[in-house]
Amino acid sequence: MTPPAEDENVRIGFTHGDINGIGYEIIIKTLSDPRIFEMVTPIVFGHSKVASYHRKTLDVKDFNFNLIKRVDTANPKRPNIINIDEREIKIDLGTSTKIAGEIAYLSLKAAVESIDKFDIDAIVTAPINKNNIQSNSFQFHGHTEFLASHYEVKDFLMLMVSGNLRIGVITGHIPISEVSRTINSQLILNKIRMLESSLKRDFAIQRPKIAVLGLNPHASDDGLIGNEEKNIIIPAVKQAFDEGTLVYGPYPADGFFGSSNYKQFDAILAMYHDQGMIPFKALAFDSGVNYTAGLPVVRTSPAHGTAYDIAGKDKADSTSMQAAVYLACDIFKNRKQFDELLANPLQPFDVDDVEDESIEIEDNHE
Repeated sequence: MTPPAEDENVRIGFTHGDINGIGYEIIIKTLSDPRIFEMVTPIVFGHSKVASYHRKTLDVKDFNFNLIKRVDTANPKRPNIINIDEREIKIDLGTSTKIAGEIAYLSLKAAVESIDKFDIDAIVTAPINKNNIQSNSFQFHGHTEFLASHYEVKDFLMLMVSGNLRIGVITGHIPISEVSRTINSQLILNKIRMLESSLKRDFAIQRPKIAVLGLNPHASDDGLIGNEEKNIIIPAVKQAFDEGTLVYGPYPADGFFGSSNYKQFDAILAMYHDQGMIPFKALAFDSGVNYTAGLPVVRTSPAHGTAYDIAGKDKADSTSMQAAVYLACDIFKNRKQFDELLANPLQPFDVDDVEDESIEIEDNHE
């Protein structure tokens, strides 16, 4: 199939994630809103009987999946589902099981195969259990690493998004003891370049402003608490700035978020996972979206996990899933427009003609 015309819906492929968690609940709640069909043709790569079980458990009225065998037969005004497995599947709500991990992988595999054939335009992944999904076919920390491996992409960036708040991490799912020896100036420079590129192409921001956080408390206090800022981070930031990127830092993480300085930037780069995830989830847990920048395809996901403790209890908030769907649509359209303009530029554009905006940051080392 070919990409959709300008006036057609974006074809979103949903993976069902862990069937014993809240994946189907947030998918059903998201697709129960008729407004979604104004811009999205949804196709769930899942299991129709499992989906029916969750619908009945939640006692959702007037909702049914349209069972199809091929994406090109999807009804643009209905929630569609394709069976990725014909077996009888045992559901144990709130429990990690081997079969749940197995069909979570099969759902992801089917969605990736579909987007590779241009049958769908973007993927939205429901939460998986990173332990039970492990197998000979899936030996990764999560969706991000699996997709990077599949597309043979070495440089990628996990980017958490909620409105204008965007936080990426230099190092991802690694032990905290390995962070200091993992970061280097080239790695940081690569992530800055990747983030700037994504902000321009995926988020349609012409001249994005980026903040880089320090590694040590108080960003080392000029070397009193570690030397990574002086020897590694500052040289990377300086080189990127000299190349024309509006990048600043390193900033002490506590004061940066505590004084709302983050609102002055289009995106922030944290040095390690929790340094970025803790403030992000504190500020935007319900609406947060996990986006993998640097991939040739668009993939988003809710910023929360399987939530076994509330599975099947009709307590899951679908706001994050809804945000993931709309962000996937926006990024797909932004990429398409960016690539078309790049291929057919109307007139030369000189970045030197753009007047830089000053950034005033108050350091708070308390």
